[in-house]
Amino acid sequence: MSAYAETYRRSIADPEAFWAEQAATLRWSKKWQRVLDAGSSPSRPTWHWFAGGELNTCDNALDRWIDEGRGEQAALIYDSPLTGTQTTFSYRQLRDRVARFAGALRANGVDTGDRVVIYMPMVPEAAIAMLACARIGAVHSVVFGGFAAPELAKRIDAAEPVLIVSASCGIEPGRIVEYKPLLDQAIELATHKVRRTIILQRPQSLAAMTAGRDVDWQDAVAAAQPAACVPVAATDPLYVLYTSGTTGKPKGVVRDNGGHAVAMRYSMGAVYDCGTGDVFWAASDVGWVVGHSYIVYGPLLAGCTTILYEGKPVGTPDAGAFWRVISQHKVKSFFTAPTAFRAIKKEDPRGELLKQYDLSQFRTLYLAGERCDPDTIDWAAAQLQRPVIDNWWQTELGWPAIANPRGIEALPVKAGSASVPVPGFDVQVLDADGQVAAKGEIGNVAIKLPLPPGTLTTMWNNEQGYIDNYLTRYPGYYLAGDAGYVDDDGYFWVMSRIDDIINVAGHRLSTGAMEEVLASHPDVAECAVIGAADALKGQVPIGLVVLKTGVGKSHEQIAGELVARMREQIGAVAALKQIAVVARLPKTRSGKVLRATMRAIADGKDYAMPATIDDPQVLVEIGAALRTKR
Repeated sequence: MSAYAETYRRSIADPEAFWAEQAATLRWSKKWQRVLDAGSSPSRPTWHWFAGGELNTCDNALDRWIDEGRGEQAALIYDSPLTGTQTTFSYRQLRDRVARFAGALRANGVDTGDRVVIYMPMVPEAAIAMLACARIGAVHSVVFGGFAAPELAKRIDAAEPVLIVSASCGIEPGRIVEYKPLLDQAIELATHKVRRTIILQRPQSLAAMTAGRDVDWQDAVAAAQPAACVPVAATDPLYVLYTSGTTGKPKGVVRDNGGHAVAMRYSMGAVYDCGTGDVFWAASDVGWVVGHSYIVYGPLLAGCTTILYEGKPVGTPDAGAFWRVISQHKVKSFFTAPTAFRAIKKEDPRGELLKQYDLSQFRTLYLAGERCDPDTIDWAAAQLQRPVIDNWWQTELGWPAIANPRGIEALPVKAGSASVPVPGFDVQVLDADGQVAAKGEIGNVAIKLPLPPGTLTTMWNNEQGYIDNYLTRYPGYYLAGDAGYVDDDGYFWVMSRIDDIINVAGHRLSTGAMEEVLASHPDVAECAVIGAADALKGQVPIGLVVLKTGVGKSHEQIAGELVARMREQIGAVAALKQIAVVARLPKTRSGKVLRATMRAIADGKDYAMPATIDDPQVLVEIGAALRTKR
């Protein structure tokens, strides 16, 4: 049996022994009584990992490495092409900053178990604030910096924080985003009234302070005494991270301390092939789950050097920005969203900028956030001459559930597949009746309960919502909300959200498969396919494509070529006859394409402006393009 197969078998057959082994790599102040405390209740199955155990996440991320002689190793590198700033913090320096800010939180009324909302740009202080909360056992809830005031107010009301940590501004290419007025407005809108904020004044724009409520970051730190780590129960919450709910009410994913720390450390080695001393970079934002798991907690819990990057894949200054960071900081493993590589491919399709940099220390590229089309994977692999690894997971899961486990065994790459279930995740594809679907048959991705450590334990103040959203459809399983299939080799192909499986004249078709066809065209940089309502066929697909820079063909010629490709590769049943060439696709700030919103526009339905949208103007442009196709 291969190394992966044996490891996976053990994780499913004897999860308590398996996870006890992984937990032993952490520093516990009190050992657990039960590795898995599983029970049942009339409403739902329950399970808790490492019940009875106590530890501190910040202690395991920082202090333990200093005690083990790694205090002078680089812990965090801040690289900001937007401000021209680079700063490196050793483990000792970062621990001291975190301890002092934890003392500032204490001095301003934050106690163990209290919530703290963090509304910050990509600066070191964002990570420091997160770790400081963990240090004293407070529960942080990070909200993406620059979020609109009404959406921030919803999260304030949901989390009920005793304090908010923010900054005067964020910085985007060519503009300053004033955070403080947005925060002031959100506090005014919120029903829950916050009496204290700590504000980081950035030199690019100083904010007006509200007397009696706002405290300057530097003043708070100067007046504080360093705080020691507070042991908390493994089952106590570490953070609440809100995702956009379908009802408009944000869903607060709850992550515990013990299971999360165990899963983060394990995944850094098993999935991302990184350990103590390695340089790991996740190009994301602390407002998203990737930022929590793989900018802050995962790398530090594994003793790596992590990079916090304030910039873009293109435009800061060009499409070689990622290569510069990887070369300069000797990155071993790099993780970003597929949309970032599509942007690079669009601007530099022949990889000319890549040739300027020495990537000799670089080993593997990891992509996740939305499905990565095979063409983008093949392009990246050809340019980098390195393995390009897709991996599938969600905010709710917290770490990869399907991936190529490079740290256990490097499996063959199949472009378009996220590969195989990660140890601990019993992933299945189920049909409408809850039976395991046949090989090659599209069904609903589900994970057999109990979920492994590091996954959500519930939704904050919304237990019923957790049950209804995830546990009701298939009793005994977690419903992921994605559709896909398993091939004959046991590889999983997660094709789209369940809502993106469209029904064309009785045929269930994956928009992800159609997008693969469009993306394979040599002139297409990125694309999306949506299903629009049709009186005759139920639904018909509409393709939206963004072209690479420098394409000379007419839009009509390219559309004709794409329709022909679709007929050749999927067949006439796809019925894709409408192609719109657009300048850009509407996306969230984490890079996900807003397909559901485009569907609503195509069907002439009312829609709410998504809170996470990167640029609302794009929807105006898309609306105009879709109207010409209906």
